Amino acid sequence: MKKVLIVGSGGREYSIGYFLKDEAEIFYAPGNGATDKFATNIDIKDFEELANFAKENQIDLTIVGPEDPLVNGIVDIFKSHNLTVFGPSAAAARLEGSKVYMKNFLKKYNIPTAKYIQTEDKKEAFEFIESMLKTPIVVKADGLCAGKGVIIALSKEEAKKAASDMLSGKSFGDAGKKVIVEEFLDGYELSMFAICDGKDFVLLPAAQDHKRLLDGDKGPNTGGMGAYAPTPLATAEIYEKVKERVIKPTLKGMQKEGNPFEGVLFIGLMIVDNEPYVLEYNVRFGDPECEELMPLIDSSLYDMFYYGATKELDKIDVKIKNLTAVGIVCASENYPYSSSTPAEITVDHLNDCNGYISYAGVKKIDGKLMATGGRVLVCVGFGENVRKARDEAYNIVDKVHFKGKKYRKDIAYQAIK
Repeated sequence: MKKVLIVGSGGREYSIGYFLKDEAEIFYAPGNGATDKFATNIDIKDFEELANFAKENQIDLTIVGPEDPLVNGIVDIFKSHNLTVFGPSAAAARLEGSKVYMKNFLKKYNIPTAKYIQTEDKKEAFEFIESMLKTPIVVKADGLCAGKGVIIALSKEEAKKAASDMLSGKSFGDAGKKVIVEEFLDGYELSMFAICDGKDFVLLPAAQDHKRLLDGDKGPNTGGMGAYAPTPLATAEIYEKVKERVIKPTLKGMQKEGNPFEGVLFIGLMIVDNEPYVLEYNVRFGDPECEELMPLIDSSLYDMFYYGATKELDKIDVKIKNLTAVGIVCASENYPYSSSTPAEITVDHLNDCNGYISYAGVKKIDGKLMATGGRVLVCVGFGENVRKARDEAYNIVDKVHFKGKKYRKDIAYQAIK
């Protein structure tokens, strides 16, 4: 049997391993309190040590889940050991690691995006804000902020405060010492994911994420409170425009820059009057979108990742099930404001449910599975349409119990209303 090492510990990594476990023996570094049900967790943080583990244990493929190790060069280290690894190099991962690099790249290769300015100078930021004809105004920290470095300011004063707090280091430390101020695009958001091998790509079904904490898209931004895929909001015409205007020029541009893009290109899009604009790139699967996409793959998941890593995507035909998946995040009591007291998780029988649970913020304590904070787990339901999948997902939510369980009651409302 093939051996796969998955780097990471969240719901995204849980789902990748959960749906690969019939094709391969799974190892996690580090994994979480639930991954040991079907995999081996190993506690090695150093990339060189991890590469040596992969060699010694004859790992056939390593899949890197989160952005931090990618931006910090884990793929380069594994490749220097002649290991097969799925993910971008540190140079290519700058598409997520630096929003300034990403925006300048979009501009250079004529990929549609919002008008913007990048600056380290407060006066320049304020002048650009004053010149804006409309609000809201978007202010972004340059570096990695765990998905929280974007402020949508409803007034020019609020935009100035956000820029000032970032540039002073007050908001996000060094990650905010350079900022982007850009126009707000008024449309609807989509998440698209392309599996890339440097020159070829496979575009997976479009998903829609729900970033805000509370129903009706209110409250603070989070890492994501739920998602569904595919979304009926993505028409065949939009898929085609994204392929031609976004993905192809991005892959060609990265080749020209000398940093071919391999791995998952996660494209955050705003659709305005049926035209796609790039809001951001990430260089890994979204979380919780990954939890819905993995069960939709109807061909070998191992082959998709392996041929992506070996620059041979043209060898495979990735098939997608004629199903919809809806995922509801169950978060801890104080998320996203502060840490929460660990709480035991109990789950009623899921025999009558069409779906599964993807575990994230969990640990084993004295043999019990405990919610330890943040986004604890994702309840994913399947169905022939969005409404049926959503009902299955909420059925699973009702069967999960832990103190302080917090979740949105309106996931997928845009596709159902």
